[in-house]
Amino acid sequence: MFRILALLLLLTVPADRAMAQDAPADAIAAVISDQLANFNERDANAAFEHASPTIQGIFGNAANFGMMVQRGYPMVWTNGSTRFLDLEMRRGAWFQTVQIEDAQGVFHLLEYKMIETPDGWRIDGVRILPNPDLGV
Repeated sequence: MFRILALLLLLTVPADRAMAQDAPADAIAAVISDQLANFNERDANAAFEHASPTIQGIFGNAANFGMMVQRGYPMVWTNGSTRFLDLEMRRGAWFQTVQIEDAQGVFHLLEYKMIETPDGWRIDGVRILPNPDLGV
C-alpha cells in the first residue's frame, strides 16, 4: 500500500510543478497581448498601465510613452499576429520572446522583460532582437 501511495505522489509532483511553471507564462502572455491590443486601439492610457513603475517613472505619462512606442517600436504600435516563444528566468526577472507581425506583414522578434508587482505582472522593458530568419 505504501508503495502505491509513494508512486502516486511521485506521479503528481511533476504535474504540479509543470502547472506552476505554466501559470506565469499564461499571465505574462495575457499582459503582453492586452498591451498589444491597447496599442492597436490607440489607447496609450491602457497600454501605459501594463508598464512597470520604473517605466512609468521614466516616461511620466501615457502620451510620452505612446509617442516613444510609435516612434521606436512601430511593429508594436501597429501589430498583427503574435506568437509567444521562449520564456526564461534571468537575473530575477522573466524574459518572454515574442514574434510580432507588423503592418506590412514583416515579422520581428522582441524580448519583453517582465516583473511581478503587488498589482500583477508588468512590462519592465522591451528590446528588438536580431531575427536570424530575416538576416536582421
